Amino acid sequence: IVSHDLRNPLNVAEGAIELTRRNKQFEFLDRAENAHDRMEVIIEDVLALARQGQTVSETELVSLGAVTEEAWENVETPDATLECQSDLTFEADRTRLLRLFENLCRNCIEHGGDAVTVTVGATDGTADNSDTVRPRGPNGFYVADDGPGIPKDEREAVLEQGYTTSETGTGLGLSIVSTVADAH
Repeated sequence: IVSHDLRNPLNVAEGAIELTRRNKQFEFLDRAENAHDRMEVIIEDVLALARQGQTVSETELVSLGAVTEEAWENVETPDATLECQSDLTFEADRTRLLRLFENLCRNCIEHGGDAVTVTVGATDGTADNSDTVRPRGPNGFYVADDGPGIPKDEREAVLEQGYTTSETGTGLGLSIVSTVADAH
């Protein structure tokens, strides 16, 4: 995954730097900078995936609202809105949970649009017969958005490593989310 996904932005960066040297046109450096930013995202995702597979051993009491707000501030959210409908507290590895929410927020915006509304809330332990996928049980929570949704036949696939519908996606974001949730 790493060699495949890094090869393209690395080639773009090398080409842009070569064009800058050859033509003394510095606007090509923007392309190199964007390629380096893309490589940084890929590397962060791969490292997070490698770390997230470990079982959670140290936890602390965390607030659903606080960790969601912090994650939201770490993600570019142009015109998107966050609505946290619960201040549930529970035991979790805060750092890994933060990464889970960052990936979910980023995914909501990427697939739901810049003006998407993301809603986070607590489950009440009852079954939900709607078309929305929500965990059940005490101390559970859900993240939903008002975007187009995931087609039913793709809902399991989106959690697999490498699955993406975007040209710029690594296919690791929701895999990381799934791995963090499983570790907890």
